[in-house]
Amino acid sequence: MRIVPSIDLDGGRSRIVFWPGAATGVGAPTDQPARIARHFVDRGATLIHLVDFDGARAGTPQNLAAIGAVAGRVATPLQIAGGVDSPEAIQIVFATGATRVVVGAALLDRPPLLAACAAAAGAWLAVGLDPRPDRIAGFPWQRAAIPTLDDLLGELVSAGISRVVMSHGGGVAELGRLSDIGRRYPSIEVSVAGGVTDLDGVRRLRDAGVSALILGEALLSGAIDFEEAQAIARAAE
Repeated sequence: MRIVPSIDLDGGRSRIVFWPGAATGVGAPTDQPARIARHFVDRGATLIHLVDFDGARAGTPQNLAAIGAVAGRVATPLQIAGGVDSPEAIQIVFATGATRVVVGAALLDRPPLLAACAAAAGAWLAVGLDPRPDRIAGFPWQRAAIPTLDDLLGELVSAGISRVVMSHGGGVAELGRLSDIGRRYPSIEVSVAGGVTDLDGVRRLRDAGVSALILGEALLSGAIDFEEAQAIARAAE
């Protein structure tokens, strides 16, 4: 399993100030996404996840300068979420330095647009899903019947999409569901973002067969040590 640091971009800065040496008083705090990304890449990160909060609100990419600054500071692949739900938006962030994108679940109700996004991003497109049954039921689907998670995963497989990012999928209650997805949909690469606040959570998701764990506030706040999480994630390899 891969540990993926996540940085929330808001107005060109990280929404969470990162101070890796806070416990010892070493170093200085920073809200510069490029510096934060460099810190984790220097310690072995092989992918950086960037969430464009302004882009999510506006519906189009907004933090392009910040994304470009990160791309200029690290050679590691960058995955962008927020405001990239069109082929044009994907082309913009790719031109800025991104290499992967996460589009929203709403595109599952618009198959032609989802197909166009998949064509623009190739194999590096993922769809974000909230696997909780109540959230799926409460989503404003534009279809006759409320789909199940199985329905949605089946649609993704049929569309040739092999990557999903499960938000809020890191709790104990979701572990059985994640293991079941791995067994029933072996072609799908599952990443989890949210729900993990300690190293035990890292172990649980590793054992559930998750491909990647995306960690934001837990890493930046110091609740989870990146290098310890990496060691645990790799323990079963």
